[in-house]
Amino acid sequence: MQRARGVGRLTTKLRDDATHLQNLYQEGCAKIRLPHTHDHSLDAVLINTAGGLTGGDHMRWEADIAPGTRTTITTQACERIYRSTGATAHVETQLTVGAGAHLDWLPQETILFAQSRFERSINIDLAPDASLTAIEAVLLGRDAMGEDARDALFRDNWRIRRNGRLVHAEATHIDGSDLARDNPALLAGARAFATIIHFGPDLARRLEQVRALLPDGATAAASVNGERLVIRAMANSGLALRRTIVPILGALARAGTLPRLWHF
Repeated sequence: MQRARGVGRLTTKLRDDATHLQNLYQEGCAKIRLPHTHDHSLDAVLINTAGGLTGGDHMRWEADIAPGTRTTITTQACERIYRSTGATAHVETQLTVGAGAHLDWLPQETILFAQSRFERSINIDLAPDASLTAIEAVLLGRDAMGEDARDALFRDNWRIRRNGRLVHAEATHIDGSDLARDNPALLAGARAFATIIHFGPDLARRLEQVRALLPDGATAAASVNGERLVIRAMANSGLALRRTIVPILGALARAGTLPRLWHF
């Protein structure tokens, strides 16, 4: 059967105190667009022209953020993972952030449809004084259809290194078992969840700021561990999750707001 394949890669450079595109590579269904900005940063939008992923599809995104530059990367829309007949869809992400640079990695949510199978890996290499705000959010089924994608399979692996030293690692495995979906220590019945990770200066102040932004009654928590701020959030719907994470992302992002595509 025909499968979607895509590779998208960009590198930046610093010129006249502004961030510019150095190299852009696109292959298959992976496209990258660069909307105009009103400051000295670079914005990039990742697009999967296949319209979603299913079993056997494979995407790879790469970004090399040059020293001293400022870049925001988002997606055109939510990524949809459709029903699979057995194989697994894969997305690999490799990000490198140079000395004194900042990256906002702000893709929109991934939606897992019923009987989908999805595996994702995220590898990030940070220079000693680089900063980062990164999010990955997942919706289990479509809210409007009342789905919970109970039979979806999701595997996720994060590895973040600072100057070659591993500073953050996590692995997630979610299937339709009662343990994964209903246990109070795991999803506790939630159908939407997100992880936000922030590396930067003054983490204690950032932690207070984030905790002040958490809505009353939200299932979310924030903590500082070592040189990173980690926020976890869960909700019963994608809309409820956005109400929790959007103010936090706006506070942590370099521009102080989310890309416009998040508001369409």
